[in-house]
Amino acid sequence: MDPATLIGILVAFGALVAMLTMEGSTVGSIILVPPMMLVFVGTISVGLAGSTTKDFLHAFKSLPKAFTAKPAPPIESIDTVVALAEKARRQGLLSLEEDAAKTEDAFLRDALQNIADGTDGDELRDMLDDAIDTKMKTDGVAYRFFQQLGGYAPTIGIVGTVVSLTHVLENLSTPSTLGPMIASAFVATLWGLLSANFMWLPIAARLARLSELEADRMTLLMEGVLAVQAGSQPILLRERLTALVPEHRRGSAKSEARPGSDDHLKSAA
Repeated sequence: MDPATLIGILVAFGALVAMLTMEGSTVGSIILVPPMMLVFVGTISVGLAGSTTKDFLHAFKSLPKAFTAKPAPPIESIDTVVALAEKARRQGLLSLEEDAAKTEDAFLRDALQNIADGTDGDELRDMLDDAIDTKMKTDGVAYRFFQQLGGYAPTIGIVGTVVSLTHVLENLSTPSTLGPMIASAFVATLWGLLSANFMWLPIAARLARLSELEADRMTLLMEGVLAVQAGSQPILLRERLTALVPEHRRGSAKSEARPGSDDHLKSAA
């Protein structure tokens, strides 16, 4: 689990609470059910209205990933592919069928099975490219939905404020209540901005980044297995794949001891 998203959101809300405390106010001053209900229920509802039921359900099924998913280090994929290259040079490409049956990674499993079946390299590249594109489209449905929520929320907050101010104008005959009523009216705008910038947009950005990293991982595996099929030397293959990884994500450029194929196939999922 990568706690970055959860920590970031909690710290942001913590800063808000600290500001309220330092100004002599309390959290209760912004915890008002009517404006919060309008902002959250209204935002999600118009998000549903602008989407499809399946897209809506897929987006919320993907929500836990924003808090729990941890991208696999690229070095794991590199070690896996290099181990496969070493095995293919020793035992031939047909031996990869055994590894295809062992791996839990569906993308890698399909690639290895096609190699063992003798699929042409260009045709295999097209198939794997299509799989990566489909994965990115699927992920895009989720993070774009939360981006839309981030756009709707502030406007719905303003709607809540306008409705509340209308009620304020209806009660000008009681000046003693105007201050609290005006203050509560702006709570809707506050929660519209807070939910957009402290929740929906960070979640969307996190899901988009996870999708990008997963596409990078799949591309790394694709280039690796195609090189294995072409008979690339393991040492050169490691250097080539490492060059495809951004420097800040490389970790150790080379493993001191190269683990066996079976271990890495299980961790590649």
